[in-house]
Amino acid sequence: MKVLLGLGNPGPQYAATRHNVGWWVLDHLADVWRFDPWQPQGETLSAAGSVGPHKVRLVKPQTYYNLSGVALRPYLRRPFWAAKTDLLVVCDDVALPVGRYRLRAQGSAGGSNGLRSIERTLGSQEYPRLRVGTRPADERAVGDLATFVLSPFDPAERHEVAALLPRVADACDTWVREGILAAMNAHNGPS
Repeated sequence: MKVLLGLGNPGPQYAATRHNVGWWVLDHLADVWRFDPWQPQGETLSAAGSVGPHKVRLVKPQTYYNLSGVALRPYLRRPFWAAKTDLLVVCDDVALPVGRYRLRAQGSAGGSNGLRSIERTLGSQEYPRLRVGTRPADERAVGDLATFVLSPFDPAERHEVAALLPRVADACDTWVREGILAAMNAHNGPS
């Protein structure tokens, strides 16, 4: 089973924030892939379905962003499931400008407490991730990072992120069907 884990925070007060862009991607995928409705499952909300011959589960941790790794504990007990090939983490990235995204096969948390939580749970940095840019055109607007990531996009930025979702969905589809290297080769590069 392929698992796409979107980072975000539960609660309506966080729904429109930059930190929840991972959930925006999963909501878009659930719609495009026509998955079953979101259901509570342990400390997550999940939606399941198939992409071609592949069983896929979309997972939104309900533990808050900084504890996202908890959502992966049940998968670690599954025989034949490996984070390196069966997990794609979708998160925001303030190092990338709004309107850009980047796939990586592995790497550091890069300052993301959500990715650090995942690394602690997995005991490894070897898991694919898809980072969606949240940095505004005027980098001075970031200010205090903790406040910034919990702030909403302005209307123009929100539109730009929404326009990016079909391309991100194509990247996720490529990952499910062909793996992270094929997805990186097809989707990384100038946007």
